[in-house]
Amino acid sequence: MTTHATFLNLAGAVADLSKAMPREQRYARLLEAFFNSFPCDAIALLERDGDQLVPRAVHGLSPDTMGRRFVIRDQPRLAQIVHSAEPVRFPADSALPDPYDGLVDKAGDHLYVHDCMGASLYIDGQPWGVVTLDAMTPGSFDAIDADVFRAFVAVAAATVRAADWIVRLEEQLERHHRIQRAEPHDGTVDELIGQSVIIDQLKREAQTVAPSDLPTLILGETGVGKELVARMIHRHSTRGKEPMVYLNCAALPETIAESELFGHQRGAFSGATDDRIGKFELAHEGTLFLDEVGELPLTVQAKLLRALQNGEIQRIGSDRHHRVDVRVIAATNRDLKSEVAAGRFRADLYHRLSVYPLLVPPLRERGDDVLLLAGYFIERNQRRLGLHGVRLSRRARQWLTHYDWPGNVRELEHTLSRAMIRALSAAPSRERVIELGIQHLGTEALPMPEEVVAATETTDPTPRPLDEVIDHCRRKIILTRLKHHDGNKAAAARSLGIDRGNFHRLLRKLNLS
Repeated sequence: MTTHATFLNLAGAVADLSKAMPREQRYARLLEAFFNSFPCDAIALLERDGDQLVPRAVHGLSPDTMGRRFVIRDQPRLAQIVHSAEPVRFPADSALPDPYDGLVDKAGDHLYVHDCMGASLYIDGQPWGVVTLDAMTPGSFDAIDADVFRAFVAVAAATVRAADWIVRLEEQLERHHRIQRAEPHDGTVDELIGQSVIIDQLKREAQTVAPSDLPTLILGETGVGKELVARMIHRHSTRGKEPMVYLNCAALPETIAESELFGHQRGAFSGATDDRIGKFELAHEGTLFLDEVGELPLTVQAKLLRALQNGEIQRIGSDRHHRVDVRVIAATNRDLKSEVAAGRFRADLYHRLSVYPLLVPPLRERGDDVLLLAGYFIERNQRRLGLHGVRLSRRARQWLTHYDWPGNVRELEHTLSRAMIRALSAAPSRERVIELGIQHLGTEALPMPEEVVAATETTDPTPRPLDEVIDHCRRKIILTRLKHHDGNKAAAARSLGIDRGNFHRLLRKLNLS
């Protein structure tokens, strides 16, 4: 190879540094430049991963070389190259075993490498790996110019660094786009609406646990607002300026669930056409919210536990570990203690997640919070629909506060959205205040509780003070509810959304105790 051709190869390798190309192509072009510039039969680029060297690109070696892992302490030649600041060349008659014996494609019946040399690659002063050259003919490397070889090694290090930077930039861009897609864009605020005693207590606990960085398990029925509590915790935590990444674990097949959590390498499974980072890497330095965590397959639970314990994840199809700094908040509508007893959820993962459990109460236990929430949803929909004003009728308010809401806050939101569409379709103009009545709430199949109707209707013509009328209604409703719960005061209090202590005081006030 002439000096002119060698420098052309070197110039081409340098020019590649500014070009956009996949990492594998960049490495292949680098090794081709080496191969065309030095009298070798094989060349390899290996990255150090702990106590072993992992092939990242090879030229002139058997394809199965890429699947091999060379333990440094078992390979004295590679060990010398790794620990030397200068290029190392081994004599043709060296007694040290060569890691590539039998792997050079041009070897034919001859299995042993004669000439071997290599150099360590340093990135920002830190050892990254090595580049090795091998030849079947003794003395092949006698005429190599040491300065030219060092120049190629420097370009190799720059190529590795460029590849790493481009991959990082691409992953950061993908991370940014995926986080943006996952964030709500409907203007919804992370506010826990409500003034009941039980909600005030939940707010205090959430704000207390938020700065602790502890894993938190949020429990509650479907539709109570578990994600809202998770966002509140994230917002008040030290990670509040970083993203909160959401993953719904329900109904995810095992392979997809693992890929969603930890990512995958191209070719790891059918359909894996590109490298993909998982939710853990997306949430690095932020919060990962695992909704319906009780639905995760047991095999994925084991890998999730390891990630929580060690702060390390491994993409499917990769032998590399990634360090992640993630605060995990999980939520479920399942009774995880029962799931553990039934063998469907790992006990160690349950204890790891439930360092601080929070129970979000159902809407039926929150009393008049239902009206505050109704006002919030009505105002939001009013802006969306461009309406002048919307109000609830007296009967509608009564029905809202006495319906059990099995679908909780989510059912309330959807009920009011449908009601406003129905009312708008019958309204003469958007410029007038629209009143939502029983007929708009779609309550034909869900009539007003009889106890409310009975309590509010009276045939007594005698004028009474308002306080007496209200106490009379309360007395009749409480007696009906106690009868419904067979005299169980705690159950009656819960069904009315009243704190147990306040309920007993109310009973004494109404002479019902």
